[in-house]
Amino acid sequence: MSKAFDAIVIGAGQAGPALAGRLTAAGMQVALVERGRIGGTCVNTGCTPTKALVASAYAAHLARRSAEYGIGTGPVTVDFPTVIARAQRIAAESRGRNEAWLAGMTGLTLIRGHARLTGATTVEVDGEVLSAPQIFLNVGGRPSRPAMPGSDPVETLTNEEMLTLTTLPEHLVVVGGSYIGLEFAQMFRRFGSRVTIVEKAPHLIAREDPEISDAIRAMLEAEGIAVRTDATCIAFSPADGGIAVGVDCTDGAPEVVGTHVLLAVGRTPNTDDLGLDAAGVAVDEHGYIIVDDHLSTTVPGIWAMGDCNGRGAFTHTAWNDYEIVAANLLDGDDRRVSQRLPGYALYTDPPLGRVGLTDTQARATGRPLLVSSRPMTRVARAIEKGETTGLMTIVADAETRHILGAAILGTGGDEAIHGILDMMNADQALDTLRWAVPIHPTVSELIPTLVLDLKPC
Repeated sequence: MSKAFDAIVIGAGQAGPALAGRLTAAGMQVALVERGRIGGTCVNTGCTPTKALVASAYAAHLARRSAEYGIGTGPVTVDFPTVIARAQRIAAESRGRNEAWLAGMTGLTLIRGHARLTGATTVEVDGEVLSAPQIFLNVGGRPSRPAMPGSDPVETLTNEEMLTLTTLPEHLVVVGGSYIGLEFAQMFRRFGSRVTIVEKAPHLIAREDPEISDAIRAMLEAEGIAVRTDATCIAFSPADGGIAVGVDCTDGAPEVVGTHVLLAVGRTPNTDDLGLDAAGVAVDEHGYIIVDDHLSTTVPGIWAMGDCNGRGAFTHTAWNDYEIVAANLLDGDDRRVSQRLPGYALYTDPPLGRVGLTDTQARATGRPLLVSSRPMTRVARAIEKGETTGLMTIVADAETRHILGAAILGTGGDEAIHGILDMMNADQALDTLRWAVPIHPTVSELIPTLVLDLKPC
């Protein structure tokens, strides 16, 4: 006999608990099933602890540069166990707040265990059967561990395991030159590790425009990080004192020997043990749950939110998934994923804020374009802070005069980009942004000037 609910939410990441809150507030009896820790990736192994580490790394970096500001600090040391403990404490506190919130939610039954779909309206959790006319999947993803030559006999780490280290790596080799890999590379270099990045593609963060990618590479190399791109044959083997990583690049040594290896080569959705076949829920070739523009799966009454649907790999897109589902089901709205602007940040120092199309993507549309670029060395706020690395770029449609995309790689770039993101969300022409009167001195004050500098390309 099954235990009946009005709705079942599987996964307590970003979208699941928030949706449970809206459903219970509407008078529904809701089961929220979680097999791991409340909060999902972001709270436990993603944004929260890693940005705490980024903050510690920034503090160490700034302390080493203190003489530039006329401040004497003496020798700078890093207490690595304390750095890790701080990140874990911040994550635990965030998780605790979420747990307290759920514990006080009237109408919610929190069930700990592994959930599997047994039909379109039924779920089994460690032998107990639950039923509901509506099921919401928010099961997230995990670090990918692809089969790579020699990976079996050696120990490699994921970003999750990096958060449990108790000693600082002497030489960290980061396999994967994208967002997660670059953040860990820079922070561990600042903690005192020797760091090498190994990337198969010709450029770091290949989805970015070459000028952004090149600027990030130069920034990392200036801090003493070795970067090996065009790594055409990545392989692993035991070596004296650590692990040999085969690179086989077009130039340089054919292998790099490190004491620790971080695999930062993508994410895998947690859908392989969810019983999707039993319910008839379809997935794509990568295991992501197929959803429509309203986040409905191929089975009526089942929705998928967050990383598991392949429609966004960020906390903010998972949250927006919740907003879309809640608005459509409870508010009579018609919100769609296609209305969402793609925006994200890379939390190196300085950070990269990105919204919309890259220049390369915009050129591929065949539209007449306007482009503009300005180095951070011409931004007063950056000069005053002594942080002039990076640049701003913007691309617009020459006929409609609407912004298509922008990037800010520089101090405060992850915040300043929202001035452009908000303007794009409001569907305003770039002339509106040009006549904004931003506050001085800020990074954002250069955005109207960037607009003024737009030229045909």
